[in-house]
Amino acid sequence: MFFNKIIVSGLLLFSAGPAFSQPGRHQDVIEQLQLPAGFHISIFADNVPNARSLALGDNGTVFVGTMRQGAVYAVQDTNGDGVADKRHVIARDLYMPNGVAYKDGALYVAEVNRIIRFDDINKRLNNPPKPVTVYDKLPSDQHHGWKYLRFGPDNKLYTAVGAPCNICNPEKEIYASLVRLNPDGSDFEIIGRGIRNTVGFDWEPVSKTLYFSENGRDYMGDDRPPDEINQWSVKGEHFGYPYCHGGDIPDPEFAGDRKCREFTAPVWKIKAHMAALGMRFYQGDLFPADFKNQLFVAQHGSWNRSKPHGYRVVLIKFREGKPVSEAPFVSGWLTKEDKVLGRPVDVLEMPDGSVLISDDELGVIYRVNYKK
Repeated sequence: MFFNKIIVSGLLLFSAGPAFSQPGRHQDVIEQLQLPAGFHISIFADNVPNARSLALGDNGTVFVGTMRQGAVYAVQDTNGDGVADKRHVIARDLYMPNGVAYKDGALYVAEVNRIIRFDDINKRLNNPPKPVTVYDKLPSDQHHGWKYLRFGPDNKLYTAVGAPCNICNPEKEIYASLVRLNPDGSDFEIIGRGIRNTVGFDWEPVSKTLYFSENGRDYMGDDRPPDEINQWSVKGEHFGYPYCHGGDIPDPEFAGDRKCREFTAPVWKIKAHMAALGMRFYQGDLFPADFKNQLFVAQHGSWNRSKPHGYRVVLIKFREGKPVSEAPFVSGWLTKEDKVLGRPVDVLEMPDGSVLISDDELGVIYRVNYKK
């Protein structure tokens, strides 16, 4: 497998070569990555250009959304050796199809302006059906328009509509919101507001409480405001944007007479510009017991900080339902010389308890395994 580099408008893209997978092709990157003792990382799939959000289908099929690539993929490890040996293109030429979710044999895909569905997809990977439109009344703004998509414990589809700017006060209430709807597109409702941009959320396994990542605004300095992990509790909650950031930082342009105490504060703060994206609570039994029900968060990495940071996956430890600490789990995608080797986006737990991590810079999916 090889990729040809293509430069388009300053972005480094990759076009896939003819073969499927050469697990050793990115061994130089793998050798730079650091994990806790007993954990091992390898390449699960290396021909998924711009790989972003991940969803688990039947029989271990992994569905992969993209952003600038405009494609949706499915990858399979049919012989169980920890390396994907089949790849299927489910769709092309979509509008930033970042979000993917799977339920009852159907693949749901979130484009910027709509949610679509591919029915009976696991039986039709080689000949995907035409998608059915589930909901098509979302804004079409590209700025913060790409979406995460998950099914909640209530069997509803959850997604978010980001602010169409770095910092502004949008006139339409749909912007900067967390929303949910039924799988058939009915009963669309806004359940949270004041959320600049979330591209990752999950439910704590014991309490079934929804937690989501949020990226702070730009151009307030290298270290302000923080990225956030927020907890959603009741419909109508407001999380502060654009008036307040991090629970205690009034916005210099929009705060006015609004006070930070009016809004729901984050339950955990992440260093500014880390770009916290996909997140999953670990529920498997493969990793040591102290990883159970703890939160993995992919930090995509800063893009405009004077000295870059992030580019890692962290573990946020919870105790009695509250986050109490944060520590690197996989690091090394940012070298000591500030060279970027990869950018993690999403995290997915597999049926065997291993964990997959997508990387939209290299166009690969890693697999993290544990052996005593």
